[in-house]
Amino acid sequence: MITPLTDTNSLHSWIDENLLRELRLDPRYTTSFRASTGAKPEMKAGHVDIEIMGIGLLCMIDFRQKDDVNPLGATASQNLGPEVDPTPKLIKRSETLAAC
Repeated sequence: MITPLTDTNSLHSWIDENLLRELRLDPRYTTSFRASTGAKPEMKAGHVDIEIMGIGLLCMIDFRQKDDVNPLGATASQNLGPEVDPTPKLIKRSETLAAC
């Protein structure tokens, strides 16, 4: 189990490649990004079950290099439904709104 940072500005979730390999998770494809420097690095990517507050879903993750942070990106956050409360820096379960 890891405790990731939550990055609401990042679309993807990133997890250390060495940890993923220890868990016997292999990348399934590559994704490319445009960095702020203009570079377009390619990253290995795959899927992993992510669980937050008892809700778990298969989420796309990027395999990050050693010593990088492990942010939980906006896509996983939106799919799993937690809400970020920035003042106490906590994640809490969000209320689901119905379009009735």
